[in-house]
Amino acid sequence: MVETMTAPRDPFFPADQSIRASSAPVDVRAMGLVDYQKAWEIQAELAAKRATDEVGDTILLLEHPSTFTAGKRTQPEDMPDPSYPVPVVGVDRGGRITWHGEGQLVAYPIIKLAEPVDVVDYVRRLEEAIIEAVRKAGIDTAGRIDGRSGVWVPAATRAASPEASTRDRKVAALGIRITRGVTMHGLSLNCNNTLDHYSHIVACGIDDADVTTMTLELGRQVTPAEMEPLLVDALLRALAGELVVANHSFGSAPDPTKGLKKRS
Repeated sequence: MVETMTAPRDPFFPADQSIRASSAPVDVRAMGLVDYQKAWEIQAELAAKRATDEVGDTILLLEHPSTFTAGKRTQPEDMPDPSYPVPVVGVDRGGRITWHGEGQLVAYPIIKLAEPVDVVDYVRRLEEAIIEAVRKAGIDTAGRIDGRSGVWVPAATRAASPEASTRDRKVAALGIRITRGVTMHGLSLNCNNTLDHYSHIVACGIDDADVTTMTLELGRQVTPAEMEPLLVDALLRALAGELVVANHSFGSAPDPTKGLKKRS
């Protein structure tokens, strides 16, 4: 998750202009199943090198073993019972707690942003890329809820699988950090993962909506491997300004991070 941001101004860059500092091709790395802590270390190393131009822009694509990650605004009541057998990792991104696991496609863009750095525009471009990929796969109504980050399916849309929630449903989450103009962390897209672990936390600090998967919404198995090329293509085009951010909002809701102190 990111801490929800609104844009009372136009983006710093025209919608059809790249937000990247470089025009060189992005190195896209498919890494398979990677321990969360190990992936975090890889990100940190790449980000430090990207800041000094030792490496170019990179997108890491992977899955994690089952892990809860607690962002800087996570509250005690969000957390799982200490006896629950899934590790909790405190992380240096915005937002509150979420879950990662197999069947969920995770993308970590390590991108040096053009100056002046526009965090809001970067987040909106990531969301636009996810919306594009999800809609191409068949969820035509996927969009945004103003006041909340990520990509959502509206309650008005009936999921193909009867076990899916009938409330607004989050299909993809965002959580970022930008240091020295370089992005870290990124997004997670629920493909065919279990949702069981979400019931042990207050996911993203939101208790008036639910989470879903591509598989539940479409009524067929949708794997990370299927979504990977769609997501990568959309991410590259969104960062380049070829996929222009559009208004896909279908509702609004309270910001789950507003007024909360950062965890110590």
